[in-house]
Amino acid sequence: MPADSPLHGLIQQVRKGNSQVSEHELAIESPRLGRHFLSVQATPLPDSPGNIVLMMLDRGITEMIDRQMTHRGAARSITSMAAVLAHEVRNPLSGIRGAAQLLEQNASEDDRPLAELIRQEADRISTLIGRMEIFTDYGPFERHPVNIHKVLDRVQRLAETGFGANIRFRADFDPSLPPVPGDHDQLVQIFLNLVKNACDACPEVGGEINLRTAYQHGVRFTLSGRKEKVALPMKVSIIDNGPGIPEDLTSNLFDPFVTSKPNGTGLGLALVAKLVGDHGGVVECESRPGRTEFRVMLPFYEGGELGEPV
Repeated sequence: MPADSPLHGLIQQVRKGNSQVSEHELAIESPRLGRHFLSVQATPLPDSPGNIVLMMLDRGITEMIDRQMTHRGAARSITSMAAVLAHEVRNPLSGIRGAAQLLEQNASEDDRPLAELIRQEADRISTLIGRMEIFTDYGPFERHPVNIHKVLDRVQRLAETGFGANIRFRADFDPSLPPVPGDHDQLVQIFLNLVKNACDACPEVGGEINLRTAYQHGVRFTLSGRKEKVALPMKVSIIDNGPGIPEDLTSNLFDPFVTSKPNGTGLGLALVAKLVGDHGGVVECESRPGRTEFRVMLPFYEGGELGEPV
């Protein structure tokens, strides 16, 4: 480490004051790794004068965890809002639609288009409420050991026969990976949303999407509501060759109603964040022109009574 490294100054500060010092954005440079910002805590050892214990954490990891906590909070807020909308709006909306139908049947030629417009708008609002209801929290779901590659194979087939018919798909799977604990249909919904977004982002000609799975040794996270760090060794990546996500959207990409699509609702990625969180995992995105990667990190199934494999 260079002699002018700010870490040396932090160590000297601890030795001089003989007390713990924390620095939350310390810039460290090395020839191999380049420049990194670390959270550093330096503590003198009481029984060993002159010796110091250093705890260092890459700020990239802490910022990702902070984003995940924000995403989950946003998902919980939209869960509450969805429940209120479903209860308070759907019932009177049914009455409005029924009345519009009666008016449409008995209206004059001049008035019938207006009654039809009311009915169509009631249907549109009902559809939107239905989309919101998918965020409603119905409590814990039954978990089973799920083969993630079967999930991804199904998602790829759905895409290739529909919205991704003109996209070239590549699968790069680690066949040795064990199952994950979760709900098969919800996992399909997670990756179908991500693949749909990737297809929408791909160019009309030459679009490519890469589906990858990998094992991450030693990857552990501190998650809200958990006392111990949680191992998330399963990494699933969805990579496209689209133009990339606008920089001003990346910080709140998983918040409700955030979208770069002209006709998008901004609910797809918020749903992904909620469902991944429900499965005890983390989702993140890294984007630049020509390459966007969504990474979902999940725990492995470690045995126990979770039902039959799916």
